[in-house]
Amino acid sequence: MDPIRNPYAPGAGQRPPELAGRDEQLRAFDVVLERVARGRPERSLVLTGLRGVGKTVLLNALRSAAVRKRWGTGKLEARPDQGLRRPLSSALHQAVRELGHPQADDVDHVLGVIKAFAQRDAGPNARLREQWNPGIDAPAVKGRADSGDIEIDLVELFSDLGGLAADVGKGVAVFIDEMQDLGPDDVSALCAACHEISQSGLPVIVVGAGLPHLPAVLSASKSYSERLFRYQRIDRLAREAADLALTVPAEEEDAAYAVDALAAMYAATGGYPYFIQAYGKAVWDLAPASPITAEDVAVASPEAEAELAVGFFGSRFERATPGERDYLRAMADTAVAIAESGEAEVDDIGSVPTADVAAALGKKPQSLSPARDSLLKKGLIYSGERGRIAFTVPHFGRYLREHG
Repeated sequence: MDPIRNPYAPGAGQRPPELAGRDEQLRAFDVVLERVARGRPERSLVLTGLRGVGKTVLLNALRSAAVRKRWGTGKLEARPDQGLRRPLSSALHQAVRELGHPQADDVDHVLGVIKAFAQRDAGPNARLREQWNPGIDAPAVKGRADSGDIEIDLVELFSDLGGLAADVGKGVAVFIDEMQDLGPDDVSALCAACHEISQSGLPVIVVGAGLPHLPAVLSASKSYSERLFRYQRIDRLAREAADLALTVPAEEEDAAYAVDALAAMYAATGGYPYFIQAYGKAVWDLAPASPITAEDVAVASPEAEAELAVGFFGSRFERATPGERDYLRAMADTAVAIAESGEAEVDDIGSVPTADVAAALGKKPQSLSPARDSLLKKGLIYSGERGRIAFTVPHFGRYLREHG
C-alpha cells in the first residue's frame, strides 16, 4: 500500500478523516446553537471521557459548527499552573472579532472590558511593563470586570459579551479543553457566570471537555452545577462506527478491508478512536495490497503497539516518579487480581479500591496519599467515587503489565 496515500491521522487532537460515531452530539449541538441564538433557555455543555476517545477532536468539531452559524468563538486549554484571566481574554478577543458587530464604539467598549479583565491579573498598582497586553487597541474600561474578584468580574464580562452578541442576533461560545485543570476559584467563577447568563437569557455558552471526574470537580465548586451543564460522556466507538472510521477513508483511496480484518482491528483497538488511527496507519503502511486482511493486521500490530508504547503510554509513564510508578503498577496488578478472583465485579471503567492498592504494596493507605494525589494532579489517574481510582488512559494497565 502506498504510504503517501495513507489516510489515517494518529495525532493528539487531530481530526480523523472520518469523524465516526459522533453524529448525535453534533446534531444536538446544532439545536443548542439555534435555541440560544433565539433567546431560548439552554444549558452549557461538558464533554467527559478518557484520554484517546476524541474529546478534543469533538470539541473542535463543535466549534466549527458554531463558526458556520457565524457565532463568535474562542478556545483555550486549561493548565494547572495558569489562571483563567489571560487565556480566556485571548479567546474572547477572538470571539468578539468573529461576531462582526457593526458598531465600533460598542465593540471597543467590550474589548476594553476584556482588556481590564485580563490586566487585573497583574494587580491594580502594577507597572506598565508588568501588565499583560492581550493585543487589544481599545483602552481598558475602568470599573468593569476589574474588581479582582474573579467571580464578580467574569459575570460582568460575560454579561457585556452576551449583550454584544444579542445585538446582532448571534451568540458567543467559549470552548475549554482540559477543563478539570482549572483552579478552584476559576471553576467557581465559571459556574457562577454560566448561571447568571442562563438566567438573563443572554446568548453565551461554555463548552468544556475533560476527564471523567470533571463533573465531580464542578459539583464540588457549586452545588447547582449538576443542573447548569448538559453532561455528555464520550466513550469508545461501537463496532459499526469503528468500522466506518477505517473503511470510509480507505474507500476514498480505492482500498478496502476484508471482514475478518475489521473484526481483528476492533479486537486490537477496543474501539478507541486514537488507537483506531494508530493501528490504521501501521496496517496501511505494511499491507502489501488491498483488500487488507486479518493477517495484515497481525503483522502490523507489533509496530502499532510499539508506536503507542512510546508516544501514547510511555510519554505519560515517564512523567511519574519511581514511587508513583510503583503505585501505577500496583493498580494494574490489583485490577487483574480482582478480575481473576471473581469475588467482585470489575466496573466499566476498571476502577480499583485504594485500600487494595495499598495492600498490594504492603503499605498503609495514608502513607500512599502523596503519590496518589500527585498522580491525580498529573492526570494519570482519577477518582470516580470515594475510595476508588482508575486510569485516565485506556489499556494503560495492560501496557504496565507488558512493560514491567
